[in-house]
Amino acid sequence: MNNLNLEEKQALEQERNEVLRQWEDWLEMPMLILALVWLLLFIIELVRGLTPILDAVSTTIWIIFILDFLLEFSLAPRKVAYLRRNWLTALSLLLPALRIFRIFRIVRTVRAVRGLQLLRVMSRTNQGMKALAATVHRRGFGYVLALTIIVALMGAAGMYAFESQVADESGLKSYGNALWWTAMLITTMGSEYSPKTAEGRVLCFLLALYASAVFGYVTATIATFFIGRDADSDEGEIAGAKSIVALQKEIMALRQEIQTLVNRD
Repeated sequence: MNNLNLEEKQALEQERNEVLRQWEDWLEMPMLILALVWLLLFIIELVRGLTPILDAVSTTIWIIFILDFLLEFSLAPRKVAYLRRNWLTALSLLLPALRIFRIFRIVRTVRAVRGLQLLRVMSRTNQGMKALAATVHRRGFGYVLALTIIVALMGAAGMYAFESQVADESGLKSYGNALWWTAMLITTMGSEYSPKTAEGRVLCFLLALYASAVFGYVTATIATFFIGRDADSDEGEIAGAKSIVALQKEIMALRQEIQTLVNRD
């Protein structure tokens, strides 16, 4: 009886996993589009603020994501494991409630508001990364490039939100300046500006970690592309053949000199 119950439990778990996988595959592209639109709306919110129409669109997408998350959670055979894998997604869906239900009134301090904004930037970026990873091959150059664009746009919006409120004139006073600064940081070229707020420094550190992990891969991929083109071209092959012939001639000349010295001895 116990073996039978165990087999039934395993069969049910496998069936629910299959249904969950089919559901994720079916909504793969629509969820990616919604995630990218949600990211764009969040960038607009941080930089300029949302109009009532855009705010309604953002709220609608948020509700769709909540319904999708609840449905996937109900289908998942192992609830705790599912929450462990998707805790950042759950956080990204929880944080907008603080703004919609006016819980920000409880935390009136600038430090608390900035801290919540930093969490929103991180969790919202993770939402876009997750949707992108589900659609694009994780190890492809296209995935890394798209991910870098998302990180740069979101990072610039976060840096602008934090650093534009700096009292002196050294802050990032426009989104364009923040985007340029973020691009320089991600490409490891650096910039003279140093973040003044604690949240800006934390975000700068996270962007630098991403840059160190990804930019080397991007550089190597681009170098491999150009080297491959040169190797495939006729001129590259001729130049390589000439170098080999010249090297062979030098070796033959060296051998003759050595043979001459040996004969003299």
